[in-house]
Amino acid sequence: MKIACQEGLAPGDSLEERLERLAEWGYEGIEFWGGGLKDRLPHIQSALKNSPVRASTICAGFRGCPLDADPKERELALSDIKDLLYAGADLGAVGLIFVPIFGGPRIPNLSPLGSPEQMEKDLLCLLLEDLCKTAEKAGCLLLLEPLNRYETHLIRRLEQAVEICQRVNHPHLKIMADFFHMSIEEANLPAAIQTTGSLIAHVHLADSNRLLPGQGHTDFKSGFDALKAIGYTGYMALECGIAGDPLQKLPECAQFLKGQMA
Repeated sequence: MKIACQEGLAPGDSLEERLERLAEWGYEGIEFWGGGLKDRLPHIQSALKNSPVRASTICAGFRGCPLDADPKERELALSDIKDLLYAGADLGAVGLIFVPIFGGPRIPNLSPLGSPEQMEKDLLCLLLEDLCKTAEKAGCLLLLEPLNRYETHLIRRLEQAVEICQRVNHPHLKIMADFFHMSIEEANLPAAIQTTGSLIAHVHLADSNRLLPGQGHTDFKSGFDALKAIGYTGYMALECGIAGDPLQKLPECAQFLKGQMA
């Protein structure tokens, strides 16, 4: 397994300086925010050529909402997602992290035809069938991310993401497992990882308080053992706050994570 860090967490006045520090501290990947990424591609590609750190993933950053009641919002989201899948491929990233909806439902309750959640899932699967064709053509995975109950109403546990993946049944649709969200929603974090198995293609790391791993009380070792048990060898990217000086805390976190993986 390889540790990565979101670009915005790494200190430095330039991408080149951030990459240099991450490499020095033992990070192997960097995760980019999708917003504005298309315009930055040449610069990022140039910086990565001179660094051992690789692009792990792209984290969302698309406009609109795939499950909005307004077709224009859905179309905007789909257009941006497709562009970001190609951008991810250009960077050699594993995939694009995809959250279908934040907050509550945006479509009306049309019972008895179906609850908003049922209709959202049906719509999501239809949209994913189209998006997965683009993902396959681009050569970049679409990574479905469950969030916690305070951030979304729809997909909150790994098993719910598995249900969507099984319905769509496409090799370019996988799951992103986030330790922070899992610490809230999963009854047994290691068991949830093992049940999800090979559908996990990326991991986010944050402690129970959404700070750096080691700054809360999450049991990372048991989670890492579960990832090893399913044969996971991919990136695990930091997505969290930092209590303290990043110049000190980020190298300490890298050593903590490597110790937990050992």
